[in-house]
Amino acid sequence: MIIQPKTRGFICTTAHPEGCAQQVQRQIDYVQAQPAIAGPRNVLVIGASTGYGLASRIVSSFAAGANTIGVYFDKAAEGARTASAGWYNSAAFEEAAAAAGRKSYSIVGDAFSDEIKAKTIDLIRTELGKIDLVVYSVASPRRTHPKSGETFSSVIKPLGGTYTNKTVNFHNGEVSQATIEPATEDELRQTIAVMGGEDWQMWIDELQQAGVLAEGATTVAYSYIGPEITHAVYREGTIGAAKNDLEATARRLNDQLSADGGRAFVSVNKALVTQSSSAIPVVPLYISALYKVMKEKGIHEGCIEQMYRLFSERLYGGGETLVDEKGLIRVDDWEMRPEIQAEVADVWAKLSTENVYELSDLEGYRREFFQLFGFETDSIDYEADVNPEVNIVNLR
Repeated sequence: MIIQPKTRGFICTTAHPEGCAQQVQRQIDYVQAQPAIAGPRNVLVIGASTGYGLASRIVSSFAAGANTIGVYFDKAAEGARTASAGWYNSAAFEEAAAAAGRKSYSIVGDAFSDEIKAKTIDLIRTELGKIDLVVYSVASPRRTHPKSGETFSSVIKPLGGTYTNKTVNFHNGEVSQATIEPATEDELRQTIAVMGGEDWQMWIDELQQAGVLAEGATTVAYSYIGPEITHAVYREGTIGAAKNDLEATARRLNDQLSADGGRAFVSVNKALVTQSSSAIPVVPLYISALYKVMKEKGIHEGCIEQMYRLFSERLYGGGETLVDEKGLIRVDDWEMRPEIQAEVADVWAKLSTENVYELSDLEGYRREFFQLFGFETDSIDYEADVNPEVNIVNLR
């Protein structure tokens, strides 16, 4: 099959196995070029196939030498349909981990379900014994509650009033005004149910009760705060309310785990190109402006650089983990430097369809978006016939 990108809005409906594999290898190469980390030994990553979750798994395995279990919901190729990018990413990771002599296992299914939690616990007990790091990096638009059976759907909306600001179609560079109506109370409730901390709490509770969470274990989940430009639609909107719930969960979990010397954190990470972020109005344009400024300053980071810094300097840096006044780890610190934000704000005020490619790194944003799905990756021949059916070793 000759696989080309097919898009529908902010979604790419195809993925390229060789391109995804090369993107995974690039991250592995970066980590292996850095100093090793004296970190975790057995790691569970919930939401492990893309973005920060995948990068966390790569750092755990190839910088810390850890055994890993990845839980994710991705689909294999079927007929004329390619597998999802996460499937190809995970296949490449599992192959590389096996070649490096790491224990590594994949569980594919709904992380919100009791069934997948039980299956994961059985695998930990059988193959690893106990887990000393749990990374919670689930990004899903929907969640079916395992107890009530209710299905919740999240929305990306402001709270309290209509919001209007600049946005961009990153496929064609058109800058326009986006207007978003405020969320209803029920939409807010459902978004918190999907993206808040309840499922994270359930995972830790069940791991503890099953006796497969090591004494002194660490758990971390990921969040974002961002600049004033995006606050109305992000931090002060429905997603922000869900992240507040996630952060409250971290405080409860920290109290819960501290009795055995354990820790729970939320890490606030940098704005990056992900399928999730591309769906949020205003955010792709902000990221494009941010990328240009940070690249010019020589401080731009992608997922793998962020996660290596989180693990090596914060979680396993040898001293007390540095947090802000709210107890949050801040690896968005370079993004949020006042001089960076001032320059981005200056660019933002000037952005239009006519100058967006000149003043921002929209082309870099667009390229990174397609690279998420294995396209626009150097040295890959996209006119060549390729087999879309890729098996994942150690799939359980």
